[in-house]
Amino acid sequence: MKPKATWGGKRPGAGRPRKPRSIPRNVRRPELSEQHPVHVSMPVVEEVGRLRRPAAYDAIRRAVATCIGRTDFRIVHVSIQRDHLHLLVEADDKRALANGVRAFMISATQNLNGLTGRRGKVFPRRYQAVQLTTPQEVRAGLCYVLNNWRRHREDREARAQVDRYSSGVLFDGWAGKTRPFELPAGYEPLPVAGAKTWLLTTGWRERHPLIGFGETPVPLAGCQPPT
Repeated sequence: MKPKATWGGKRPGAGRPRKPRSIPRNVRRPELSEQHPVHVSMPVVEEVGRLRRPAAYDAIRRAVATCIGRTDFRIVHVSIQRDHLHLLVEADDKRALANGVRAFMISATQNLNGLTGRRGKVFPRRYQAVQLTTPQEVRAGLCYVLNNWRRHREDREARAQVDRYSSGVLFDGWAGKTRPFELPAGYEPLPVAGAKTWLLTTGWRERHPLIGFGETPVPLAGCQPPT
């Protein structure tokens, strides 16, 4: 009787290891109510470079502007971190959300790649989208997006109370704010749209306090690193 071969064939664990996906491609996104704002987070590839610099800010600002004319999708707030973005958006349904975010990502990819002449992907995987369905969740989402720089200690050497790499300068829900912010010379705010949902306009304010300048946000449920 011949001995059983111990070579050849498929071996457990052989081959190139697969990279885990934060959101598998075959997972369908849940239905979306037009009454629920959505927190969207998206990382960018390292080759693009640091996003918190004037040229990258302008590239992302122009991408935000491409969505201004949409009637079914609105970017209400934006936060630009070193290697990822946070958006707070409103959409009529999940199709409008997908189309709106896709339009933003296409424009941002073209603009950011244009800074260095590179080609290829800027966003390496599917964006994460978390619906905010209660006043408490919406307040947490606003604080998370607008004060996200404090989570990453980008505020350590900053004089300003509000992150200039966010839409916080246009936000009217800061606690203790008595007059409009004085913008630096030549500074162009991110061209975000006005909120329309009850949760983002008045709902969270009726149930919870305004947001403090120095408030450090806590992680949102469903938001995976980078945060």
